[in-house]
Amino acid sequence: MTTAEYKKQFTEEDTPGWKAIDDQLDKVYGNTEPRHYPPLCGIHYAIGGTDPIDGASIYDSSKQVFHRHIISYGMSELYYNEEKAGGTFSKWGFEFTIRLAPFKDDEGDPTWAIHVMNNLARYVFSSGRWFEENQFIPANGPIRLNTETDITGFVIALDPELGKIETPHGEVSFLQLVGVTSAELAQLLQNPTTEAVKEMIAGLQQNNPLLITDLDRK
Repeated sequence: MTTAEYKKQFTEEDTPGWKAIDDQLDKVYGNTEPRHYPPLCGIHYAIGGTDPIDGASIYDSSKQVFHRHIISYGMSELYYNEEKAGGTFSKWGFEFTIRLAPFKDDEGDPTWAIHVMNNLARYVFSSGRWFEENQFIPANGPIRLNTETDITGFVIALDPELGKIETPHGEVSFLQLVGVTSAELAQLLQNPTTEAVKEMIAGLQQNNPLLITDLDRK
């Protein structure tokens, strides 16, 4: 998309990147309304807030087993920006997702996962280094703070349902955070290669096609 085409199609009041994410979610969830959470600190990052993510939507899914599907907004270019029209990648080129099985200590939605996304987003914004498929992230403890769980890290997979999309600002990959156990994390630390992560994701997906994170998994 050229700048001229972009300016013809959109106005400064439009949010082309946000709409592209919503359009992809509509393909999976139809008319289901998500529960949308604005920046948890209450102030957008662009005007001094501490949360780089502009918001997150949570859907209830009954596919495979009941779980909550959380999607970030803010790692890609969301708002009108004619200078970014037709780019190769939209901003950082991805949005975070995670799928969570119900957990006994969660009261209502697992908004702690949005805090995790924000922590990872702060790393990206401060370091200039982005995440990609087939990477892994040690959490240096339980992924849900102050929780008895053996899930202490993540592998990063392409979201099985959302995949990649082309937006007016460029490509966006939906990168799913998939919880791994201490033993699985130790295995990756011994062999920290892209191929090892890829093989682990494929193994997890044999019995868990949607790569749902279960904090009770041993």
